[in-house]
Amino acid sequence: MDRTTARKALDSKIASLPPLQKMQRPHKGWIRAVKEALGMSSKQLAARLGVSPPRITALEKSEVEETVTLASLRRAAEALDCALVYSFVPKGSFEEVLQTRARRIAAEIIGKVDHTMRLEAQNLQSDKLNEEIENLAAQILREQHKIIWDKR
Repeated sequence: MDRTTARKALDSKIASLPPLQKMQRPHKGWIRAVKEALGMSSKQLAARLGVSPPRITALEKSEVEETVTLASLRRAAEALDCALVYSFVPKGSFEEVLQTRARRIAAEIIGKVDHTMRLEAQNLQSDKLNEEIENLAAQILREQHKIIWDKR
């Protein structure tokens, strides 16, 4: 599968999800929030996981501190009769992410050239400058240049 097809397939999968990027983890973490919503005690969750109650406190703390492992989250989710859903959700589509990135790189490149030309009083008009940026961005995307991810 080529990159474009793979990107479109991922975009299609993610488009069917609700706007997850806006969903934030509860302040005290998912484990504790779900446990409390179910009326389950730490002792009961510990028994379901086969660990000691202090381990539940440590697990909840590690989730809030973002040091918990996916394996631990998966086991906790199963013990809470939940499914762990793990995904990267782009802020737009993957196609939009690439296009935005390509435009930024193109604007940097064209901007440097335009600056030099401006010093020589040969710079481009803004509409022509934007056209050149769009053309270079399209070329970067077409050719799948590695430069698209070389810089931050």
